[in-house]
Amino acid sequence: MTTPAVRMFQRLEGLFCVYKPPGVHWKLTRDSIETNLLKGLNAAPAQPLPQEVRFLEQPSSKAEAPKGLTLSATSLPVLSKHHLVTGPEFQRIPVGVGHRLDAFSSGVLVLAVGNGNKTLQDLYKSQVTRDYTLEGEFGTATDDFSHTGRVVERSTYGHITQDKLERVLAMLQGANNKALLMYSNVDMRSQEAYEMAVQGVLGPEGKSAPILTDLRCIHFEPPNFTLEVRCLNETQKYLRKVVHEIGLELRSTAVCKGVRRTRDGPFSLQDALTHHHWTASDVMGAIRQYHTSKKNKKHSPAQIKDPRLQPPVSQSAK
Repeated sequence: MTTPAVRMFQRLEGLFCVYKPPGVHWKLTRDSIETNLLKGLNAAPAQPLPQEVRFLEQPSSKAEAPKGLTLSATSLPVLSKHHLVTGPEFQRIPVGVGHRLDAFSSGVLVLAVGNGNKTLQDLYKSQVTRDYTLEGEFGTATDDFSHTGRVVERSTYGHITQDKLERVLAMLQGANNKALLMYSNVDMRSQEAYEMAVQGVLGPEGKSAPILTDLRCIHFEPPNFTLEVRCLNETQKYLRKVVHEIGLELRSTAVCKGVRRTRDGPFSLQDALTHHHWTASDVMGAIRQYHTSKKNKKHSPAQIKDPRLQPPVSQSAK
């Protein structure tokens, strides 16, 4: 017979996401959530203690002469099964982490509980894309491409316009599109390549270098600017380096002031639990919502379009 805590754990198995704040290591985030889940599970109502029959001596008055030992059958709880003796029912639960965020980055962090860890592995084998918002600042270069690093160079940025920035972004986008086609290992002139592009499954086979599938500027107010990026196989350090290289291409320098992940596969900021909601009940609700949305919606991966991939034109249409 399963206990209330075990039944609660079964409802916790699955995927969910949280909002990792900047300045916090992903391990600390994972450990905090695991601790909260353990508290919730072990706070579940305990099963009634099992009973056992014992033969106890019947009390007798001192006035009576001892005429032999008198025993009576009595049902008593088994104290060796008490939670104060056995300890908490759950002392550790498997909480897995998806694509990690470094300490200085923030945003969507996907986690898994129990058998959800296998689902998490399958999710990332499918080459899901992730979206980021990058905050940049022109005029400074540091040793680690972030605004907190050691300054190694300062430069002017008055000559930079949004039009020039857009041209550099287009150049980077074109270079990454070529890399995507190269790593996909598919003949771009074939019908197979066209059908894969239409279905949105055109992507690198296995592990590849980081690839930016979309890159655009959403805010420009020198020296500050904001980029939206969609990518594969990236790290946050690589994204900071992209901001640095954009500054160099514009004959200036730039540092990354912030990296925030806004989407990781099917999970977005709207799904992410903030710190005050890292409780067992809220996590259970998020997992239930994920299972419901998975049944009701078919999450199709973002289509990666390339101008060279056009549908074949029949001779009769010419």
